[in-house]
Amino acid sequence: MSWLVLIVSGILESVWATALGKSEGFSRPGPSIVFVLALLASMGGLAYAMRELPVGTSYGVWVGIGAVLTVSYAMATGTEPVSIPKIVFLSMIIGGVIGLKALG
Repeated sequence: MSWLVLIVSGILESVWATALGKSEGFSRPGPSIVFVLALLASMGGLAYAMRELPVGTSYGVWVGIGAVLTVSYAMATGTEPVSIPKIVFLSMIIGGVIGLKALG
C-alpha cells in the first residue's frame, strides 16, 4: 500500500509544481488553490509512505516521478521544447526510480 500511496504522491507533486507555475506568483486563484491542495495531499502521502519505506528511497521515487511528469507535461503542452537529450535524461530518471523500487 505504501508504494501505491508514494506513486500517487509523486503524481500529485507534478500537479502542484505545474499549478505553481500557472499561478503566476499566486496572483491567479484557481491554480493557487490547486497548488495548495495538491501540495498538502502530496506531502501527506509522502509522509505516510515513509512510515514503512526508507526515507532516501521514498524521497528519490517521489521527486523522480514528480520531475519526469512535470517535464513531460510541459513538453506535451509546448511549454518546453522537446529534444532527444531531454528524453534520454528523463529515461535515466525513470531507470533510477525503477532501480530504487527494485532495491527497496
